[in-house]
Amino acid sequence: MTDFLNAGLITDIEVGLGPAGEMRYPSYPESQGYVFPGIGEFQCYDKYLKAAFKVAATRAGHPEWHLPNDAGEYNNTPDQTDFFKSKGTYLTEKGKFFLTWYSNKLIIHADQILEEANRAFLGCKVKLAAKISGIHWWYTDDSHAAELTAGYYNLGDRDGYRPIARMLDRHYAILCFTCLEMRNSEKRSDAKCAPEELVKQVLSDGWKEKVEVAGENALSRYDRTAYNQILLNVRPNGVNKKGPPKLKMYGVTYLRLSDDLLTNDNFTIFKSFVKKMHADLGYIADPSKYNGPVVPLKHSKPKIPIEVLLEATEPTKPFPWDKETDMKVDA
Repeated sequence: MTDFLNAGLITDIEVGLGPAGEMRYPSYPESQGYVFPGIGEFQCYDKYLKAAFKVAATRAGHPEWHLPNDAGEYNNTPDQTDFFKSKGTYLTEKGKFFLTWYSNKLIIHADQILEEANRAFLGCKVKLAAKISGIHWWYTDDSHAAELTAGYYNLGDRDGYRPIARMLDRHYAILCFTCLEMRNSEKRSDAKCAPEELVKQVLSDGWKEKVEVAGENALSRYDRTAYNQILLNVRPNGVNKKGPPKLKMYGVTYLRLSDDLLTNDNFTIFKSFVKKMHADLGYIADPSKYNGPVVPLKHSKPKIPIEVLLEATEPTKPFPWDKETDMKVDA
């Protein structure tokens, strides 16, 4: 690997922080019978986390509090549970305490792993990256149930992603997000999906915390509609002819190379997509011209107290997005 790093062939390393490499709890495992769009289940009922919660609750003056027993099962909908239903447990003092504790555990875990990764690659010309899961189902439900079970304490009056972005900045890490190709109109209305709003929120949170933002498509797509949605998210306000766009993603990973992609029609459209990704500019052989040269990785910044991270939960409006990309594949 050292040879690849020294040659500049590896420019960023995505650090695995959970299932599928994503920073989340394994709250919706298909191996356990999960079926979309279930809300998933909290993953904190082993003896260690039970003990940890007991200690935390006792310190908070509530030794009588226990982990939720009313949050339902993997394939429930929010209204089928007392925890996530309208005016449910998640809105009570006990519910808020639990959700803060549960989501903080995830942030602390990621912070510790990234610190070790920083030590491992210190001085190498490489960036670290962390992938955040695009849990877009139940996003427009008041409870945001599927996000909560995965560890993202995100509600209408509480931003669950900006504290993560603030933590990533400590390690000079890229925030990598998914579902860039998705549109609301393509998703199930009964599952209250809103991938477009979710993408806007998470990308905006990253940019507000001054971290690089990258992303990928969640599903294999070979059509112009999906490519144009990706292009819109890559440059929400289009190309700036006077210089770099104010808002632009650091990079995009396309999923994935396959026989289907290499069929004549699909590959022709894909080549057009790649050209539009580069704003119709020609090939540039010097890789340093893309996002600038990668500098040696510096020591992680001092640890940020959890209280400071949680200051970022105050909700703010996302940056404005254009209605469509100015670099359409089918233009």
